[in-house]
Amino acid sequence: MQNHDHGLAADTHRGPLAIALGITVAVFAFQVFGALWTGSLALLFDSAHVLTDAGGLAMALAAASLALRPATAQRSWGFRRAEVVAALAQAAILMAVGLYVLIEGIQRLITPTPVASEEMIIFGIIGLAGNIAALLVLSSRRSANFNLRAAFLEVLNDALGSVAVIVAAIIITFTGWVQADALVAMLIGVLILPRTFILLRETINVLLESTPRNIDLEDIRSHIIGTAGVREVHDLHITQIATGLPVLTAHVVVEEEIITLGRSHEMLDLLQECVLAHFEISIEHSTFQLEPPTHRDHEHDFTH
Repeated sequence: MQNHDHGLAADTHRGPLAIALGITVAVFAFQVFGALWTGSLALLFDSAHVLTDAGGLAMALAAASLALRPATAQRSWGFRRAEVVAALAQAAILMAVGLYVLIEGIQRLITPTPVASEEMIIFGIIGLAGNIAALLVLSSRRSANFNLRAAFLEVLNDALGSVAVIVAAIIITFTGWVQADALVAMLIGVLILPRTFILLRETINVLLESTPRNIDLEDIRSHIIGTAGVREVHDLHITQIATGLPVLTAHVVVEEEIITLGRSHEMLDLLQECVLAHFEISIEHSTFQLEPPTHRDHEHDFTH
């Protein structure tokens, strides 16, 4: 029997998330004070990102904990999809913050606001050091699932924001051009928005039960039809519950004698082995409905 318990993997992600959350809260405490002191938009933007990071990491940690809960009669997959919902929420927040800073940056370009550039450098360095520490904690596991990808992306965004604060502060210190504060903040917003959009799109695709990326539905259909004794395949669907958990369902029309001679279990073994071993992404959770050719008249829709 295959072991489909993915809880242990989720448990290994909670430690790094908790450490990153602690670092992020400490950085926020320093930077929000610095933003109020210096009046810098870049530092304020960075502080806002740190705040959303803290909330995002808290959601990520909660989602990782929820993923450990066992399945129940009401939730047959447990809370595995919690990581997708958390990543979606984080991406939406980042998108909103990015749009806000672009609008505010344009206003400050038109109407410059004085900033304390030397103090900006100090708080920018403190923020960058904290961001780098959090990135090191998350980096080795950032590709494990949507949740960790979102968390890593948010902290990376903050690191870029801290660099922006330092660069803007240096420019203002040596040139007096205060618009650099708003311009650099806007640049970071422009850099992070495309990656945030990609994550937003991918998590929405999971919730819409789209075919997972890197899985070719027609290639799988061809392999199934190529199995000896299979006539056709319909109602083939491949969705994704969470990261690394694709699910396949299909109606497979087989030769009459496979049903009448009691060879259905052999056919099921062949089909499950086909989708488990022949593709880049192994599909462990597969459900096949075997049908004789005469079952066609009982199908409501035979076109899928």
